[in-house]
Amino acid sequence: MTISLKKSTGSCTIVCMNIMADTNIFLAVALDEPEKEHIIQITSGINLISPEILPYEIGNALSAMVKRQQLTPEEALQAEQKIRSIPVRLVAVDVQKALKLAIKFNIYAYDAYFLYCTKSLKYPLFTFDKRMKQVASELNIEILE
Repeated sequence: MTISLKKSTGSCTIVCMNIMADTNIFLAVALDEPEKEHIIQITSGINLISPEILPYEIGNALSAMVKRQQLTPEEALQAEQKIRSIPVRLVAVDVQKALKLAIKFNIYAYDAYFLYCTKSLKYPLFTFDKRMKQVASELNIEILE
């Protein structure tokens, strides 16, 4: 599933898959959540892609966790550092088009940024967010579980 091999003129060519990874995927890995091993298994050998807002959304989520006393400031900073070490390609977002999705489906703009990029690039989406999965399904986006 993660890597397919094609034979061409006596040699093998590795074809890597691209997936759009939601913020919760990165947070689950950095915070050693129970899903961490499953995430690593699914994303091994995969090119992770996310909208360019990913670092800001991660910072917002971590600061909210500190505010709610779910993490210490040190744990939040360590988690952000772990996430920064995960290879991910950040892509530009057409905010106007994403905003139209947010309005149409009554979702947050941050979620719409991921859905817009996923749809426009035609990549599967990897998220744990139930509402995002529901909207992705309505948009005929492949969802990884």
